[in-house]
Amino acid sequence: MDPRYRLRRGMDQGMTLVCFLCTLLVLTPLVLVLTFLAQTGLSALNWDFFTKLPGAAGEPGGGMANAITGTLILIGLAGCLGIPIGVLGGTFLSEYPQTQVSRISRFAADVMNGIPSIVMGLFAYVLIVLPLRHFSALAGGVALGVMLIPTVMRTTEEVVRLVPQSVREAALALGIPQWKTTLRVVLPTATAGIVTGIMIALARIAGETAPLLFTAFGNRFWNRSILQPIAALPLQIFAYAISPFDDWHRQAWAGALVLVAIVLVVNVGARYATSRQVRLR
Repeated sequence: MDPRYRLRRGMDQGMTLVCFLCTLLVLTPLVLVLTFLAQTGLSALNWDFFTKLPGAAGEPGGGMANAITGTLILIGLAGCLGIPIGVLGGTFLSEYPQTQVSRISRFAADVMNGIPSIVMGLFAYVLIVLPLRHFSALAGGVALGVMLIPTVMRTTEEVVRLVPQSVREAALALGIPQWKTTLRVVLPTATAGIVTGIMIALARIAGETAPLLFTAFGNRFWNRSILQPIAALPLQIFAYAISPFDDWHRQAWAGALVLVAIVLVVNVGARYATSRQVRLR
């Protein structure tokens, strides 16, 4: 056998082994975290956890039904604000990349992506909480929605940019206006990638705690208006984790497990949406 061939084959096998070990190194912390959450959180998961309100301080029992519902409400409010602005903004950045507005918007989105989440909470506090003079679900939704915008915008821009130029040219050659080409041809073609970006952005904001401390504040009861304080899983986990009660510690781990499960479901949904769109093509 040629020595050079053996050398190349050995190098190939060596790099394959290195890549495999690096993959294991990346996955190990995730597996350890999920295993620890399962071991500590499953014991506190029961029907009461999903259906009852938090119990009195120091008393065992109760649940996080209001916090689970509040998290879903906050994600929904954030999506109503951030998704339309992010998708339309990203489409504009992709279709008109050289304009002054696009350059400024792209720079602003990159800056916003690097701003700490607690600053977003302070922004919503000044914008919503101070004028209303009380905390509310609306303020929490605005804080998370503002965090959502830059991620969705930049993801949409990159995905829409991947649509072949020939698709646009074919539509324009048929006499279709550019705005209709963008809405009827380009965006449907990029739907799978856009949905994936939205799902990933929603999964990211689902576990944010700092912005909600200044806005949603938390609530031990059911929320009946978006203008009232609202419970959320990250806030409830934080409150229970720093308490001196062992039962609340167990429920905090259970809440963390449910929160991770929500993030996992959102990511699986993004994968499913992407694969389904590819199959339909």
